Amino acid sequence: MLYAIISEDANDSLAKRLAARPAHLQRLQDLQNQGRLILAGPHPAIDAENPGEAGFSGSLIVADFQSLTDARLWADADPYIDAGVYARVTVKPFKQVFPQ
Repeated sequence: MLYAIISEDANDSLAKRLAARPAHLQRLQDLQNQGRLILAGPHPAIDAENPGEAGFSGSLIVADFQSLTDARLWADADPYIDAGVYARVTVKPFKQVFPQ
């Protein structure tokens, strides 16, 4: 089943985000290699594709997991959590309707 992992960044977390980004991206690449990643990306803090020093306000990941528990365990192990990037992470079931 698909699950949405919706993360909100802590204030002033850009430097922490950049430092932990390689490890964070490797985990996403692993999901993609397994055919389980639907989409992933950050939310720019301003209305711009590249927000520069404004940074990001959070992230969204939609991926396939066996259960809500598995999705939460995976989300809890994100390097961004250990680095203090995320202030809050919500994991919930997601039903994809489009695209089909």
